[in-house]
Amino acid sequence: MASTAPVLGTTDTVDLDDTAFGAEFKEALVHASVRAELAARRQGTHATKTRGKVRGGGAKPWRQKGTGRARQGTIRAPQWTGGGVVFGPSPRHYTVKVNRKARKAALRSALSIHAERGSVAVLDAGAFDVPSTKTAAGLLADRLGGSVLVVVAPDQDLAFKSFRNLERVHVLPAEAAGVADIVGAAQLVVTEDALTALTERAKGAVRAAKSEGEDA
Repeated sequence: MASTAPVLGTTDTVDLDDTAFGAEFKEALVHASVRAELAARRQGTHATKTRGKVRGGGAKPWRQKGTGRARQGTIRAPQWTGGGVVFGPSPRHYTVKVNRKARKAALRSALSIHAERGSVAVLDAGAFDVPSTKTAAGLLADRLGGSVLVVVAPDQDLAFKSFRNLERVHVLPAEAAGVADIVGAAQLVVTEDALTALTERAKGAVRAAKSEGEDA
């Protein structure tokens, strides 16, 4: 059964593609995709200096024997103030590989769960002649209270600027909206062009699989 989404500010509805918005929820694939996306956002530039990288400490602070104190070889050892760090972090990447078909299936799952809950709506970006936060807040009046993800097309700057200052509203272009963003939002609002782009992204692997079957 095809799902529909309301158009904000009107009584109209838009039919949602059953392949993209009517898929079975795959929890394991969604978890893997969210983990990979969040890991990819980490810069991995954190770093500390070991005892070999800390400046100074070239000579023994005192002789080996006869002082009554514990033997020390350098003032840059970890137990000294200003010394090196033991097993500290070093620059690294956090890339986690997820197969393309698995990412597409996870995207379909994320979109389908919103369609099932009735938490997806369509926005007419043409309603914004100029950026207007007041107009944007009015359109989301019934959907505010939880986190809202607004997905727009790359050329819809007026809509982007209208929604970006609203509290708990996150605005993303269609190509940048990931599974983590969609699953983490209580409400999903998309423009018509963004809906087309998301649908094409979600159906990509399905279309490829069908083509391979036809070629065989």
